[in-house]
Amino acid sequence: MTSVPAPRSHVAFREIAPVSWEHPADRAALQAMRAVPGFDEVVKKVIGLLGGERGIRLLFQGNAVRVTPLQYPRAHQLLVEVCATFDWPRTPEMFVSQTPVFNAGAYGVDDPFIVLHTAALELLDDEELRVLIAHEMGHVMSGHALYHTIAAILFMVSLSALPLLAGIALLPIKLAVLEWSRKSELSADRAGLLGGQNIMASQQLFMKMAGGYRKALDSGEMNLNEFMVQANEYANTHEDMDIIYKILNTLGLTHPMNTVRAAEIQKWMTAGDYDRILRGEYTKRGQEQKDRPLKDDLGAATSYYAEAGKEVVTEVTNVAKRAAQAAKDAFTKARTGA
Repeated sequence: MTSVPAPRSHVAFREIAPVSWEHPADRAALQAMRAVPGFDEVVKKVIGLLGGERGIRLLFQGNAVRVTPLQYPRAHQLLVEVCATFDWPRTPEMFVSQTPVFNAGAYGVDDPFIVLHTAALELLDDEELRVLIAHEMGHVMSGHALYHTIAAILFMVSLSALPLLAGIALLPIKLAVLEWSRKSELSADRAGLLGGQNIMASQQLFMKMAGGYRKALDSGEMNLNEFMVQANEYANTHEDMDIIYKILNTLGLTHPMNTVRAAEIQKWMTAGDYDRILRGEYTKRGQEQKDRPLKDDLGAATSYYAEAGKEVVTEVTNVAKRAAQAAKDAFTKARTGA
């Protein structure tokens, strides 16, 4: 186990289990994804195509910079401190990849590793970078890396370019993987907050991912309060077909909208779950099934999806009623010559 302590200003979570912060919809979507016919075969074939654990890691060893105490020491120190905060026994490898797209990821099979994009390092201060690394550690601890690797392949590569998967109905699998991927980000966002323990840094991370650039940051042109107003507006927009448009706009994405993520983490804090974990009220590793059985998460996820579905049905009904009323008014107007 690492001997490096968590930062003095941070609460350390001894033997914390990732189920303590996992979003119920994440675990439910994972079970649904695994149940899609052909999913296991896709996983085996894609991992085989990539050369397994070693092949995936070599992609980054060959064309990215490995983070060490002498190479990106700031990021390395933050990673070690985050592992100490989560009481995680092994510090995973981390790489920096040259790309202008702001992102990061956790990949691998049995021995996951983290990849940071240079665009993220350019835009984030230390506290925000700590949140991002803690977010990726959340993926590592929850065992998300394997399926994130599959999601990345299915998202980046045309389905027609994977002849080895011929005969498998890939679209349902791709949609299920993407749905789980989006929900897994909600879990990791909570881990980011717990690892960073800085709500402003967490929300600023979402704002910078949504539309940050160096000149605006240096000149003070970005305002977190304005971004949170925007996030709440998006979360509470229910006019006409807005909810349906939101779903359609999201179906092909691996991540939720950044305003959605900001609103979700705010909601999680408001519900008191963040403070509860800070007080030491969380599930420890090895107690997951006893303290929080999967059926409880499935029940919570059912409520989450039912509420979302209710909004869609309600909105469709309201739109249909308005359309019917408009048609009726037009017909009446035509008959009366008004």
